[in-house]
Amino acid sequence: MAFLLGAAIRTRYILIRPDFSPRGQAPIEQLKRSAHSKHRALRRGHGLRLLPLIAATFFMVSGGPYGIEDILSAGYRTGLILLLALPLVWSLPAALMIGELASALPEEGGFYIWVRRALGPFWGYQEAWLSLTASIFDMAIYPTLFVLYLGRLAPTWIAGWHGLAWELALIAACCVWNLLGAPAVGDGSVGLSALLLFPFAILVVAAAWHGAHLHTPAVWTGSSHPAGGASLGTAVLVALWNYMGWDNASTVAREVDHPQRNYPRAVLLCALLVMVTYVVPLAAAAWAGIPAAQFTTGSWANVAGSLAGPWLGIAIVAGGMLTALGMFNALTLSYSRLPMALSQDGLLPAALARKNRYGVPWVAVLACAVAWALALRFSFERLISLDLILYGASLILEFLALVVLRIREPRLERPFRAGGLLSACLIGAAPSALIVWAAWAARGERMAGMPALLFGAIVAAAGPLFFWLSKVLWSRPSPVTVGAD
Repeated sequence: MAFLLGAAIRTRYILIRPDFSPRGQAPIEQLKRSAHSKHRALRRGHGLRLLPLIAATFFMVSGGPYGIEDILSAGYRTGLILLLALPLVWSLPAALMIGELASALPEEGGFYIWVRRALGPFWGYQEAWLSLTASIFDMAIYPTLFVLYLGRLAPTWIAGWHGLAWELALIAACCVWNLLGAPAVGDGSVGLSALLLFPFAILVVAAAWHGAHLHTPAVWTGSSHPAGGASLGTAVLVALWNYMGWDNASTVAREVDHPQRNYPRAVLLCALLVMVTYVVPLAAAAWAGIPAAQFTTGSWANVAGSLAGPWLGIAIVAGGMLTALGMFNALTLSYSRLPMALSQDGLLPAALARKNRYGVPWVAVLACAVAWALALRFSFERLISLDLILYGASLILEFLALVVLRIREPRLERPFRAGGLLSACLIGAAPSALIVWAAWAARGERMAGMPALLFGAIVAAAGPLFFWLSKVLWSRPSPVTVGAD
């Protein structure tokens, strides 16, 4: 991993650079004026700053320790090793790739723009297709989680139709929040992350006190799953799922303050933050002697109650509601920019590119919200497997885009550079191998009455068909795009 840790970082700022346009270029002076005006707007502080960007990325990837309980199916020792090792072979390569591409091409649409520029419009569309279809399955789970945690506080509030009403209310609230602009989402993410992590800080202190003063023997071995091999496979899949989504923040690049400088910093710092929020609570629980078998999905509240009393368990449950809210809110910010970018390229209706006075593509936000609301009643028992298949395919395209752009455009200004050409070629090897392994490991899982791998392949294979339909239905002369500032 030496070539990863020794990746060179260039800090030169780029103020004006004409961008690739698939249908032509504007006069150079027009490009300069437009890029310069956007750059000045960001410098005045109207963009997403570093700390809010880190917080928004945190929710797009993690949202705290909730959801990592099943990693302990292989025991504390194996789970902690996975949580410490995967950032080096999974998160760090993705962070380096995203840091370079986001700083070199800070455009709204993010990873769609990278792949389109490197591999052409067809593959750019497939990148967006994989992400948007995955969002239909992924986003349906967060309102459901919100209601599940709410039910633990007040069961009567979610009885009957009230549960669906709360789910729709969450979607509506996040839409309104997003319509206020990216800085509003980022600033809100800072507050939400502090609120949900505070109970875990207390839990860690309580666990440390129990382990040290009550002479509780630490539990580093043992498993919550009777079958060792199966439990290890489950632990790896869960760990991968909890470390994915680093590229999501790239889609709002035009709404980020100083994107060339802040994107690499945000992704790398957030990777460290996520690892710490996973490892420290689990290590504290092991130190306090909490058996791994006691952990199941949603059991943090029970662990907190046993360590510090019911009040901390209630705080953890409330934090779970905040996690669901924060993740849905931040991912709405990310996913809604993809329909806008496709619309600007003539691949979706023009209305999806309309923006309000805060620069938010409000039609795209509402369209995405409607699609996610319609998916609420679906059942996605194997969400992790499907997410890994679709997200993994899109991530491989991004690593390919990194290499292709290094070869085709060696003079492209890169304020952050992930090492030399050899490093650029190698950093995608380990994540790609893990993606292939995850797809193979999920071959026995089922989704919609068929193997999850087959279901994911069908969804991905529909991308070329929809690309052709989009070209036929919505192809139109496109306005000239302006490059990265």
